[in-house]
Amino acid sequence: MDNEPHLLIVDDDSRLRALLRRYLGDNGYRVSEAADTAEAEKRLSGIVFDLMILDVMLPGEHGTTFARRLRDSGHREPILMLTALGETGDRITGLEAGVDDYLSKPFEPKELLLRIQAVLRRGGRAAATSTMVRFGEFRFDRSTNRLWRGEEAVWLTAGEAALLRVLAARPGETVTREALAGDEGDPTGRAVDVQVTRLRRKLEVDPRRPDHLQTVRGEGYVLWAEAGAA
Repeated sequence: MDNEPHLLIVDDDSRLRALLRRYLGDNGYRVSEAADTAEAEKRLSGIVFDLMILDVMLPGEHGTTFARRLRDSGHREPILMLTALGETGDRITGLEAGVDDYLSKPFEPKELLLRIQAVLRRGGRAAATSTMVRFGEFRFDRSTNRLWRGEEAVWLTAGEAALLRVLAARPGETVTREALAGDEGDPTGRAVDVQVTRLRRKLEVDPRRPDHLQTVRGEGYVLWAEAGAA
């Protein structure tokens, strides 16, 4: 699962998002969703996606405006634009904004899948994504379980490294205590909470007010990080 390309769908149609999430998930992709550009921007602040599927007609900020703003601010994730507008002028506007491909609604899911594959191939990202995850001044390599603060190695216990590896495989997503417990099967999640407390002492300026490893009340934990960073 760690090497599945991670896609972000930005569309205000919840039924379409659910359809695409299921279809693309069945075809080997990990999918996150956003209903508007504000939600998309929040997700992009913590995760480097392999590709964004972006609707043109969104509440608030127009999709093309959002794409141009992302490119101007240095975001290089490939963007595949979805739109009900099929005019040549609209396509040109999107391409000028930095969009990589354009698909008009309605469309066949198979065509979308083929276009995603083509965009990822052009960007050289159809293969496995990087195992390196960056958060703040830290870098963590999921392939070796090694953590650095700048150029200084940070020692982790086996339990801490295993926990961080699971969280780092899903940056920006809530991971339940059950998933973090793994084979230990701790029904209370107490062992996970202890490991999180220990990790925060190594990762956070103020462990009581964490910036990187945060609690999602009643659900689990989330690591706000940037996947695929060099």
